[in-house]
Amino acid sequence: MTTDRASAFIPQSGDIVFCRERQWVVIPPESPDTICLRPLSGNESEIFGIYQPLLHLDPIEAASFPLPDSNGLGQQDYQGAQLLVDAVRMSLRSGGGAFRSLGRLSVRPRPYQMVPLLMALRQETMRLLIADDVGVGKTIEAGLILREMLDRREIERVAVLCPPQLCDQWRRELAEKFHIDAVVVRSGTISKLERQIPNSDRHLFEYYRHLIVSLDYVKSDRRRATFLAHCPDCVVVDEAHTCANRSEKVQQRHQLLGQIAQKADRHLILLTATPHSGIERSFLSLIGLLKPEFEQLELENLPEAQRRQLAAHFIQRRRADVREWLGDTTPFPERIAQEADYTLSRDYRTLFEGVYDFARGLVNTGDNLTHAQRRGRYWSALAIIRCVMSSPAAAVATLQRQASRQETPEPEILLSEDPLFDEDLAAAYVDDPTEQERTSDLAPSAIVQRGKQSYSDRERRLLREFVKAAQGLQEKGDRKLKRAITLVGELLEDGRNPIVWCRYIATAKYVASALQKTFERKRNSNIRAIAIHGEQSEEERETRLAELVGYPQRILVATDCLSEGINLQEHFSSAIHYDLPWNPNRLEQREGRVDRYGQTAPQVRCILLFGKDNPVDGAVLEVLIRKAVAIHRTLGITVPVPMDSETVSEAVFKSLFERATDARQLSLFELGDGSSLDGVHQTWDRAVEREKRTRTRFAQRSIKPEEVERELVEVDRALGREADVERFVRIGFEKLQAALIKGKGGWKIPEVPECLQPAIEAGPKTITFYHPAPEGVEYVGRNHPLVERLAEYVFAQAFDQNSQAIVSRCQVIVTEAVTQPTVLMLLRLRHRLESRQGKLLMVEECLTVGFTGTPRNPQWLDSQRVQELLATAQPTGDLPLARQKTSIEGVLKRLADLTPFLEELAQERSQQLGEAHHRVRAITQEGKVQVTPILPMDIIGIYLLWTDN
Repeated sequence: MTTDRASAFIPQSGDIVFCRERQWVVIPPESPDTICLRPLSGNESEIFGIYQPLLHLDPIEAASFPLPDSNGLGQQDYQGAQLLVDAVRMSLRSGGGAFRSLGRLSVRPRPYQMVPLLMALRQETMRLLIADDVGVGKTIEAGLILREMLDRREIERVAVLCPPQLCDQWRRELAEKFHIDAVVVRSGTISKLERQIPNSDRHLFEYYRHLIVSLDYVKSDRRRATFLAHCPDCVVVDEAHTCANRSEKVQQRHQLLGQIAQKADRHLILLTATPHSGIERSFLSLIGLLKPEFEQLELENLPEAQRRQLAAHFIQRRRADVREWLGDTTPFPERIAQEADYTLSRDYRTLFEGVYDFARGLVNTGDNLTHAQRRGRYWSALAIIRCVMSSPAAAVATLQRQASRQETPEPEILLSEDPLFDEDLAAAYVDDPTEQERTSDLAPSAIVQRGKQSYSDRERRLLREFVKAAQGLQEKGDRKLKRAITLVGELLEDGRNPIVWCRYIATAKYVASALQKTFERKRNSNIRAIAIHGEQSEEERETRLAELVGYPQRILVATDCLSEGINLQEHFSSAIHYDLPWNPNRLEQREGRVDRYGQTAPQVRCILLFGKDNPVDGAVLEVLIRKAVAIHRTLGITVPVPMDSETVSEAVFKSLFERATDARQLSLFELGDGSSLDGVHQTWDRAVEREKRTRTRFAQRSIKPEEVERELVEVDRALGREADVERFVRIGFEKLQAALIKGKGGWKIPEVPECLQPAIEAGPKTITFYHPAPEGVEYVGRNHPLVERLAEYVFAQAFDQNSQAIVSRCQVIVTEAVTQPTVLMLLRLRHRLESRQGKLLMVEECLTVGFTGTPRNPQWLDSQRVQELLATAQPTGDLPLARQKTSIEGVLKRLADLTPFLEELAQERSQQLGEAHHRVRAITQEGKVQVTPILPMDIIGIYLLWTDN
């Protein structure tokens, strides 16, 4: 080691310095009055900062990177050079090429997932609507953008706004895949977060750098104002379709987003798989958040200039569009849609017929009632029919209170005592709305209560009879439940872990209890069944799900509190719709939890359970489900019904009352303000044709595949591919004399080497280097703790100057791979990047070069030849140690002769880096960045290949 001591030394980013008895690399600080230091190995966990006014307490001195020497020469080992090369590459975090962030990711993006990032980089202020299909990976696409912009220092803070049930999932994804630590802000976390703020004068929206905020928490007027006052400079909105404006009445979520978007320089990324609910007003309200003028577009008559302008901010791709892209195949599963039927028992049929007549009577009578009262009776009738056909338990939960003579209305219903009935509230309990804020899996007793205000004594008596009949049907008279148990058993025998989707909490508990009795109580059973529903807090759901996935075979019974956005593909591979959804979007949301990228099962079975003689199921299948499945099978996407969910449900209900039964002929149910079944189908067919035209019109053309390919080739060269990570770990374990056994689905590690155990738990494990990983197999990417620790250990061994070290910085290898003496050099080069705005970044890259001849007159090898020699130069002879030392020292003494050539190489690499950076930002006003190489390069290793003759 050499040091140049100087007083009042202020280092620049990229310099090598000496401090606290070791050497460091100076990295760009977040604060101008701080000097940040990182170990030479690249280990970011040991980064620390020194406040410049206190430098006299922690003096820093200039230093240089230590050159290799001959003390570590010993056994010939061609793999040692490759191991050290890979260790240096795996240690890079701010790698070269057009992107600053890919070295920090713990996931390898698919090539198609880079397209939204390139779109974002070409905007001065990011405004994007990413509407890729369910399961394509929108979270990864958004995370890529966030990580890149943070590393470029173009954004300082991030807020993710999402439904409350997705908050913890977002926190995990950002932390585990993108190394972004964010706090979850929702009702249950506020007190703890506020206690952790040292200065009580600061609001938590201001104090915490990165936020994941529940939309339901922040949308109210009081909290919205506080959030807007401290809103981060970049906002991501997940499930953005729930924030669209469907009518003249501005909903709170849309109002919040509109105020966020008003700040012209705030970055905004909207994520949704269903941007177009079929209602044009809704879609325009979303794209209007990107640019206000977009809200006035006539989508059916867009001129080419407007189409191009919108396409720069809007990307929407089907799985078929990305399955094969740039020679990369993404293993999406095949969805197998099936139907399974059952017949009602005699007693259940009798109950249904009674409820059927009761519901019909509720709506066909009451001519003297107000419109609000009639609407209350309509929704009450719908609620009663739906819960009775869901399960006896749901029927009891809904009707038991209503059958009593008590007249105390529920608090929520008191809010609805006005001339205008709250249709959205009713839909939240009875329907399956996916485009509005409120959806409840509670029994719809509140809605029945609203209609009950006009019930007669006879009608109340009938309700009591229905409750008694439902109580007698639980389990023993329920053929629907028995059929579901049979289906679950078949799936388990086939090695599948199913999700059973239910509409109501009472039904989910009822089904889960029956499954537990059937499967958990068998001798030596390793099967676990649990219910997750809306009565539980988000934290309790997380805990219960974590408990469930620990079992080798598992059954999840869930309500739709889990159907939106939650990733379940790693632990479940099939779905049973115990209650048919009354909205095709809900069908897609449920099945999309398991049918998505990361699912390792080649096929996902989705089973629609319906009553063959159940008129409710028959109407839903006829009006909605079968058509939705056929559209998905044909187009590969879901096309929403272009109507409000309430309008569609009325059409379903009309269809239900048009159906004839053996017992009666039912007349058409007239509401006066609904749409007919034919009208729904005709409107839906027009929406399908419009969707085909839209997909063609807005096909992603702003980013060419060859543009992505060019940048990814450079990234792979700088950081390595999955196969390079595999080679590194395999050779490393071999050098450590540790077992790594190739097996089905991955590599088995009987015991983690002791030197790696500070970062990795001891004990056997199975790993894979390729994503998605099979269940029970741990994915190991370049930033996995196993790789990080191994790279750190190899790097430390190289500088140990011990002949027993597993790698050496100098080697002489006698080999048949060369016909004349050849020198290979492992180099690390740092660059300073400075933008026109004065933002300073540091970039590192690892280079391997080789030459024949003398250092004064080198004949440089092309990069492909260098890589071949690293991989294939096996020893075929030997030299005495003294001869090895003489040979390698002859090269070391003449390294100064290589300085002009290495400096020229550094300048070339800086120029190429500047060009790559400019390519991806060419459209912005950023201008050309200034890229300067930091000289001299770090010479990490020198390897002399000696001909064996």
